[in-house]
Amino acid sequence: MNKNDCTPSEAPVITELALNIITRQEHNISRKKISDNALKVLYRLHGAGFDAYLVGGGVRDLLLGQAPKDFDIATNATPEQIRQLFKNCRLIGRRFRLAHIMFGRDIIEVATFRGHHQEPSKNVSQQSKEGMLLRDNVYGTIDEDAERRDFTVNAMYYNIGDYSIHDYAGGIDDLEDKLIRLIGDPDTRYREDPVRMLRAIRFAIKLDFDIEEDTAEPIEELATLLQDIPPARLYEESLKMLQSGYGLETYHLMREYNLFQQLFPTIAEFFTEDYSSPTEQMLDLVLDSTDQRIEEGKRINPAFMFAAMLWYPLQEKAKLLMETRKLSFYDAIMEASNYILDDQVRTIAIPRRHTATIREIWQLQLRMPRRNGKRAFRLMELNKFRAGFDFLEMRGEIEQGDTQQLAKWWEVFQNAGRNMRQAMVADLDASEGQPKTRRRKTLRKKKPKAS
Repeated sequence: MNKNDCTPSEAPVITELALNIITRQEHNISRKKISDNALKVLYRLHGAGFDAYLVGGGVRDLLLGQAPKDFDIATNATPEQIRQLFKNCRLIGRRFRLAHIMFGRDIIEVATFRGHHQEPSKNVSQQSKEGMLLRDNVYGTIDEDAERRDFTVNAMYYNIGDYSIHDYAGGIDDLEDKLIRLIGDPDTRYREDPVRMLRAIRFAIKLDFDIEEDTAEPIEELATLLQDIPPARLYEESLKMLQSGYGLETYHLMREYNLFQQLFPTIAEFFTEDYSSPTEQMLDLVLDSTDQRIEEGKRINPAFMFAAMLWYPLQEKAKLLMETRKLSFYDAIMEASNYILDDQVRTIAIPRRHTATIREIWQLQLRMPRRNGKRAFRLMELNKFRAGFDFLEMRGEIEQGDTQQLAKWWEVFQNAGRNMRQAMVADLDASEGQPKTRRRKTLRKKKPKAS
């Protein structure tokens, strides 16, 4: 739908914002805390006669005394004008054109002020029947840009011209009150972009804030709108939610608002009222482990997380295939893995490189019980062995019994010397019975040649 075709009910509600300017003497932001590359971009834009503001999460985090992950900039310069100023600039985006200023691996994102997409003079925006913005290349003023931002704490602008902060939506007050509050009518803003529901949860957990009552109220009802979001975008959002260092807490709050169920419908089938199913136990275990690894500065792999999360749904699907199609356990697991991953990728577009690793981790669970002969030594040499073992340990915590004993055997085997390893394998061979003897060939008597 073209913006000129929008009825008044479909057009977003424009909120009148009151500007509050906080002078340099009244806030705690120091340029020493802003990255050198971000300052270069700000000063060059300002020197060329354009407005230049540090905006969004960077301002919010600096005011909270935290180190921002990114430094985003807003300006009245168009993407083409920005590209003329910076040789190291690359323009990206279809839904809204952005400029990326490249300083090696450091990227400073610069956005032109956004305007209201129902203005008839700028025919470059598109909206769906449900109110979701499909294309949004509409430029405007800083006041309009502030009205278009999602949350009050993200609508503060640090002016490089005089080092003041322009607060358009009461963000300073909400920072002090520790509140996540949407700008404008929550129902309308969520319909414009349903991912804002996920962002509300993520900011609340990350900042340890509460979600303001009116902002929280429509989320559970509108959660199904996430089904209309492209799977590739939801994949990126899922990593932000679950691999940010607060994954376990985020999962529980997402589930409370019916959001996790939209991203992982296959997993949600196994949810219980008391959080007691193996699937739910594994979710708690793997997300807590991921949070710990991030806190310790260790590497994390999305494939491991997804493999663990989907393991018990995989088992249930395999059991069904064994009953209905009379498949062997191995064949059923292989077939079930196709079903489970295909279903999940329709919601969250997990890249193929990760689905390949997921399959390897699952296959190792089938191979690790088979340790006799040289098999244990060969398994240890596999690239994904450590991931397979770590997952086996998690399964042992949940399943106990034979699975836990198998995990303990592999833990000892890895840390043992060669002689000890050979003795462990020999014990396995002995416990399984004497090695099989070769069958003798039965020699057939040759028939006498006919005379």
